[in-house]
Amino acid sequence: MGREMDTRKTGSEGEERVTLERAVRVLLDHCSIIAETERCSVLDCTGRILADDVYAKRDQPPFDRSPVDGYACRSCDITDASSENPVYLEVVEEIDAGSWPTRAVGSGQAARIMTGAPIPAGADCCIYQEKTDYGETCVAVFQGCPRHGNYCFRGEDIQAGTAVLKRGTRLTYVEAGILAGLGLCEVTVYRKIRAAVLASGDELTEPGQPLQPGKIYDSNLYFLAVRLRELGIEVPVCRRVPDSEAEMAEALGDACQKADLVITTGGVSVGKRDIMHQALAMAGARRLFWKILMKPGMPTIGSVLNGTPVISLSGNPFGALADFELLCRPAFESMTGDSFYAPRMRKAILSRGFLKSSPSRRFLRGRFENGEVWIPEVKKHASGILSSMAGCNCLVDISAGTERIEAGESVTICDLSLDR
Repeated sequence: MGREMDTRKTGSEGEERVTLERAVRVLLDHCSIIAETERCSVLDCTGRILADDVYAKRDQPPFDRSPVDGYACRSCDITDASSENPVYLEVVEEIDAGSWPTRAVGSGQAARIMTGAPIPAGADCCIYQEKTDYGETCVAVFQGCPRHGNYCFRGEDIQAGTAVLKRGTRLTYVEAGILAGLGLCEVTVYRKIRAAVLASGDELTEPGQPLQPGKIYDSNLYFLAVRLRELGIEVPVCRRVPDSEAEMAEALGDACQKADLVITTGGVSVGKRDIMHQALAMAGARRLFWKILMKPGMPTIGSVLNGTPVISLSGNPFGALADFELLCRPAFESMTGDSFYAPRMRKAILSRGFLKSSPSRRFLRGRFENGEVWIPEVKKHASGILSSMAGCNCLVDISAGTERIEAGESVTICDLSLDR
């Protein structure tokens, strides 16, 4: 309790023991919308958010074109064509994709044409080459074709002046193809979110270094930074900080100048080496909340420093992971207006029972597939265990006071997958 008493003497305020929903609401009140824009190559646009409406400057396709390999001709010339009674047409030229017709097609004539090639004047349909004898100078046609059969019109896909993509659209490979088809090689997008990650703990060792007695390898810094990058978020600061309140306070001040959100992990409880309370106060942060009524990740601190939200997560790996998904992702949605970041809550059927009681609200790791969710064995649910999260893609939300959940019951899950 000594640490808790010291913290209160610094003048730190904020709510204590809040619900998850309350913590999210309070945090979002201090998230700023990202308005800065930049130009981005279409080749690198995946995951970026359009900052302007995109209008077509020209029709797409820009000319009438053939969707088949065959012959462009007049439909009235081949109305009665059949295998028993072929119609013979003079082939006046060959038109390949990328070339342009030099002659109009008249009565009794055809032009050999390839897929994507412009349809010449005078022709109003294209007959499949399989319905002909493949003639080079004179072709026998064995089947009729209606007017505008196998005929792609100019502007059939997109007409000039059309608003093709709206501001706020999240770009994927499909939109990249559309943009390229409009002749664009760059597009205006909002800049990426920037999130800093600071890990506290003298016990932490850099992976790849010899592990001394009493030390552990730092996993939290790595999985948080990688998850941020999976979400398309820039990580301008990613570092460990010694268990020094002054050094952490300095690191927080620096990170807040470079990021839209600062995430710390470790040092949030009330032990002698839990430095985050005092470090935040020394840096001048204003506490928003401390302790969330959930397990794992209960001792999380929310604060704001120089206008930048700071989320201080548990040092326990699964506690940090759960709170990151449930707190940070709503913040990212608020900053961008992009629902891609929002945690997706949905119903699922429990494939096997979870028979342990949950006095407080609890989030369990799980595997969601085909409407069912599977929960790993009970002994692997400690907040300090990360390995049992491998293969899992959701968090199972267990209400406070739940005694047990039987197989076949409906539960709420938070889907962690990035598919939309």
